[in-house]
Amino acid sequence: MSDTNPTQIHPTGEATGFIPTPGDKGKPITVIGTNSIRAGFDATCLQQALNARSAPGVTDLVLNPDAHAGYGAPVGCVLTSPTHVYPGPVGVDIKCSMSFLQLDLPEDELKDKTVRRALIDAIVERTPTGAGRGQRSARKARKVGEELGFLVATEGASPAVCRALGIPQEWAERCEDAAHVGHDDTKDALATRLDQLMKAGRFHNFAEKISQLGSYGGGNHFGECEIVRLADNDRAKRAGEVFGLRDKCAGFLSHCGSRGFGHMLASGQFHALQQKFAAWDIPLPGQDKELVYAPLGTPEADAYLDDMALGANFATVNHLLINALVLEAFQEVIPGVKGSLVYFISHNIARRELLPDGRGGFAGEGWVHRKGATRAFPAGHPSLKDTPFATTGHPILLPGNPTAGSVIMVADAGAEKSAYSVNHGAGRAMGRKMADRTLDQKTVDDEFVANDILTNCRQYPKDEAPAAYKDFDAVLDSVKSAGLATKVARLKARFVIKDSDASLKGAA
Repeated sequence: MSDTNPTQIHPTGEATGFIPTPGDKGKPITVIGTNSIRAGFDATCLQQALNARSAPGVTDLVLNPDAHAGYGAPVGCVLTSPTHVYPGPVGVDIKCSMSFLQLDLPEDELKDKTVRRALIDAIVERTPTGAGRGQRSARKARKVGEELGFLVATEGASPAVCRALGIPQEWAERCEDAAHVGHDDTKDALATRLDQLMKAGRFHNFAEKISQLGSYGGGNHFGECEIVRLADNDRAKRAGEVFGLRDKCAGFLSHCGSRGFGHMLASGQFHALQQKFAAWDIPLPGQDKELVYAPLGTPEADAYLDDMALGANFATVNHLLINALVLEAFQEVIPGVKGSLVYFISHNIARRELLPDGRGGFAGEGWVHRKGATRAFPAGHPSLKDTPFATTGHPILLPGNPTAGSVIMVADAGAEKSAYSVNHGAGRAMGRKMADRTLDQKTVDDEFVANDILTNCRQYPKDEAPAAYKDFDAVLDSVKSAGLATKVARLKARFVIKDSDASLKGAA
């Protein structure tokens, strides 16, 4: 990857800028980030942004401050289109997401390391980590068979699925999307599509993939026990009350997605569309095979939307089940603890939404593709009508790193300029191989000791160390300075659940 950056970003404010489209055709690429953040975008990331912006049907592309090179489109970008769908600006981990479980446990209850260690053990007994691991590797996991797995994929967090898995049904109301439907807005389309895939041998290992429900996987996925620190202002207190946050109490932040189930669906879609492009001799944007696309209404687009919905339903139930198992673990170690879901929100998905017109209004519906980007609807947004968040905006869950902490934010009106989106975290500052090569293991582990943060890892993976990521506070400064969102609470990590299997380096 090149460190040079020949593409010029033109500043328009303290934390905003733009990149002209090739030939100045169409709306420029919107860039969110202070000068120091903008200077950190490498040439590959910017070229991927230009390639994605040049794809047919794209009306807007946004680079968030955590942006870095990905496959096809940058991680940390937003792409909008009223006419096409694009697998690249969603990625292979369909509906990779964040969720936050608020507990009524005062922070003093977690001072004792033996209590935290017991909680780690109880959680790991229920929620396995590792790219290939599922329910069989955790003796207290929920066992999910093929029949229930079919319902999970086609119905998402329906009442029947929640009852079967012991998930509180009211948690479904705290999801960005509790269930996804097919291309024709029916769940029957998903049942038909999944049946076709299974009969075609595309899901010969369906039972194995379904057995990964309730697990984190590898790579950058994690579970973190946090202490909530509400910001000291009236807006934060009001939002915190609506969100259900409890100041100076423990909560649990989770990051994972659709596991091998979604990866198989996404990979199949990339392969199928790449074959179509080759057969039809259609040029690829930037000659990048990861930037295949399909016009809405075509069989190819219908198939992609159905497969994305199947993966997204798996991811939704995976998160809700993890939270149910985490709460169960806390109750085993500390009887009487109560917990409620604050929110579940994706950062790898395409959603049909109202597209901003750039003048404070809307230009009709289209598909908003967020790849490593988080939806950010402020108070008063039409899509929040009749939800608990209509007058505040919904919770935005942004992970930083264990030692810097994470945040819960709420969108400001200025989020309109970024297609109502913000970053999905800090974003990588160095690739996995570079982190493994350059970071010192003892220094990484000593940082956790110095911050009194326990982990389930004998050695914390260097490619996931805090030093491998961008300065989280600098990223947050960009979000605030650009007028996109405001901090409601800071989260301070007390322990981390993470996969540390050295054989899994580079996992999604």
